[in-house]
Amino acid sequence: MTVSKECISIFKKSIEDYHILDSVDQEFKNPFSKNEVFKKNIYKKSWIDTVQWHLEDIIRKPSIDPNKALKIKRRIDISNQNRTDMVEVIDDYFFSKFSHVKVIDGFNINTETPAWAIDRLSILELKIFHMDIEANRPTADQKHRLSCFNKLELLKLQRKNLSKAIDQLIENISQGKIKALTYKQMKMYNDDKLNPELYKD
Repeated sequence: MTVSKECISIFKKSIEDYHILDSVDQEFKNPFSKNEVFKKNIYKKSWIDTVQWHLEDIIRKPSIDPNKALKIKRRIDISNQNRTDMVEVIDDYFFSKFSHVKVIDGFNINTETPAWAIDRLSILELKIFHMDIEANRPTADQKHRLSCFNKLELLKLQRKNLSKAIDQLIENISQGKIKALTYKQMKMYNDDKLNPELYKD
């Protein structure tokens, strides 16, 4: 099984597991063991994305109480940091896996790491899941459903293309054709030593 297919399979499981209760406050339980490091991290990554997807929906309700909105915004900020941290954990897995690979002369450098590409695939799987709901929602009119169906087909094509790109990237890294580099995010606004609005207080 390719890396992209394995990720998509785990993404689907995570998204479906979340929607059993469909609550942003439900307890997180990872079904993979500590020995299944990659699968465990991919599942957690998708869960973070899924919860955040729904927090983003909730905060856009016009009638939401401002105090509740602020609390949710804080949760989204924390979620974004957790998402970035998980991407870097997944990249560390790949860098460790291919650390023995000797790059060939004239190797290329990619603008995107494997895990950041997988991050995009995770979000894409969420879009497909929810667009499918809209394309088949019985309370929506036919025009809405047809529009969503067309968008769904485009999202599936994007998934196919992105999956191929991810697998090609990892294959090229494994063969030394591309040098695996990390791009640490080093976010500053969450750090009370780097954000002046925090360290001035």
